[in-house]
Amino acid sequence: MNAIARNTAVAALNLFGGSPDFNVYFAPGRVNLIGEHIDYNGGLVFPFAINFGTYLAVRENDVQLNRFYSTNFALQGVVEIDVDTFVKSDSCFWTNYPLGVIKEFYDRGFSGRGFDFYFFGDIPAGAGLSSSASIELVTAIALNDFYDARLQMLDMVLLSQHSENKFIGLNCGIMDQYAVGFGKESFAVLLDCGALSHDYVNFDLNHVSLLLINTNKKRRLSESKYNERFAECQSLLRIVNNAGYNVKSLCEIVDYVPFESIIKNDVLFRRFRHVVSENNRVHQTARALNDGDLSLVGSLLNSSHHSLRYDYEVTGKELDAVADIALPFDGVLGVRMTGAGFGGCAIVLISDDNVNAFKDFFDVAYSSATGLIPSFYSVKSSDGAKKMI
Repeated sequence: MNAIARNTAVAALNLFGGSPDFNVYFAPGRVNLIGEHIDYNGGLVFPFAINFGTYLAVRENDVQLNRFYSTNFALQGVVEIDVDTFVKSDSCFWTNYPLGVIKEFYDRGFSGRGFDFYFFGDIPAGAGLSSSASIELVTAIALNDFYDARLQMLDMVLLSQHSENKFIGLNCGIMDQYAVGFGKESFAVLLDCGALSHDYVNFDLNHVSLLLINTNKKRRLSESKYNERFAECQSLLRIVNNAGYNVKSLCEIVDYVPFESIIKNDVLFRRFRHVVSENNRVHQTARALNDGDLSLVGSLLNSSHHSLRYDYEVTGKELDAVADIALPFDGVLGVRMTGAGFGGCAIVLISDDNVNAFKDFFDVAYSSATGLIPSFYSVKSSDGAKKMI
């Protein structure tokens, strides 16, 4: 039995008391290797589930309340919400993520039962590692189990995304929830967001490490420019189709050059150029990984960050500082932001022999450039959401 799962069950019992009938579930976070801001454009993305995430100890109660507790927000204590109440909270924002998923089940006819939820997570909140999708999926698989709803993983992925779109108010694509649900140890998920299908690609980096750097610049995506970029892409889709093209998503287009005369607005054209070129980079990265060409993978990561920085404009001072500082360092093959941007994390592809020296160097240089202290994580690919106990 997983020690963290067992300890989570014990801690939940100590907090709530009563019956020890807690089940424990786990959902990982995710890192996206490449393919950023194109999931909501029907593109191809390349995430993998990571080996830390969210544990949830849950049991049914008899008080007609959903009671929430998170070790990450321990000062807020236990948050109690009536089983038939679905109102977003500003003061306890994190509870909106499980509450939105509960509402999805409620809307499907599963209602009237209260649960005690005890969350333990080791994903840094606001780091761009899909802590929200992790909470959503771990809640979904728990409720699916307790209600015997018999939903398939894709159903739970889709309802979790729907909750984030409609209840949270973030127009995210499917990538985060999909990677959290369908992750597989030792593999990355090559996901076609338009077809909702995937292939697993062996994620063997040999003597190269994928180092995750948290900028420690916090952000809340629903208050960022994420929804603005989504709206810009919807405008682009209308422009493209009004010009005589019949496409359901921007990523059906393989070459942005012919559209320079069609998309007159410079900002919108740069957004379009990122979407099309990023989708092409995902195809190239998958082939390079299969060929074991990590130098090419690194080069594609660099191109992705450049595009996100100058064309899509979702990086910011801190993420750009990571790229500017890391890229010239000996042994670094590639650097780019990962996740939605506006803060959060970047990934660095670096030879194993150079990792320790790099951390020492980067720690000083980044703090000097930004006034923030970075955090480092060595991540491995993981299985997706599942029941532990």
